[in-house]
Amino acid sequence: MFFALKKFVGGLMMPLPLLLLMMAVALCLLWFSRRQKTGKVIFLVSWLLLALLSLQPVADRLLRPLENTFPTYRGQGPIDYVVVLGGGYTYNPAWAPSSNLISNSLPRVTEGIRIYLMNPGAKLIFTGAATPTNPVSSAATAAKVAESLGVPAKDIITLDQPRDTRQEAQQVAQQIGHQPFALVTSANHLPRAMVFFQQQGLAPIPAPANQLAIDSPLNLWEKVLPQSLYLSHSERAWYETLGRLWQKLTGNDVPKQSVSATSQ
Repeated sequence: MFFALKKFVGGLMMPLPLLLLMMAVALCLLWFSRRQKTGKVIFLVSWLLLALLSLQPVADRLLRPLENTFPTYRGQGPIDYVVVLGGGYTYNPAWAPSSNLISNSLPRVTEGIRIYLMNPGAKLIFTGAATPTNPVSSAATAAKVAESLGVPAKDIITLDQPRDTRQEAQQVAQQIGHQPFALVTSANHLPRAMVFFQQQGLAPIPAPANQLAIDSPLNLWEKVLPQSLYLSHSERAWYETLGRLWQKLTGNDVPKQSVSATSQ
């Protein structure tokens, strides 16, 4: 129940729902009250914020600091496992396997496979539970995609119980102990994920995937016209900022070693 409530409240705090809610409040003030000036100010502010967050220079400037925390994996040290964290998915057996991985998931899986191929003998670990309305888990769906791309089933491990990153870290620690591994997740999510894994006494090699903030040249109209694509970039930056704040508020931003040291 708490998990569902956390997701619902977190969803309402994303830029689009929050700004639409502000606009609705403004319209109610304009239509049903005498607070015309307040309604106009709220509507103008929310409209401007929505427009700004939909512009590439603004959105990617917000997202870039998170994504630049760790460099792309280039073969740093031998590893025994490649851990790929779960993300958005659905499951329709009639679709091409990769079509079931939506949003951030497919880039994570393809990056995981790339790193797996660089490390002969390694195992691929996919994490992620099933949703209440889907009998197939996120981990199992990712595994099906990996198999369809040529990864042998014997080299794949699925952990289909974890529902969030903290639980994923706990399950991975139980599965592999302190063996060396690469941690694959979206570049913007990796800083927060690393903390959860370090809390378990692990030392993962960071392997960012799904970089979104664009540094390469763009056409002028791509920079000055608001687009839903860049609003989603702003949303990722905002989501991870809220996540890191929640991490701090709940005391989950301190690695396990630091907790032990301070308690002695």
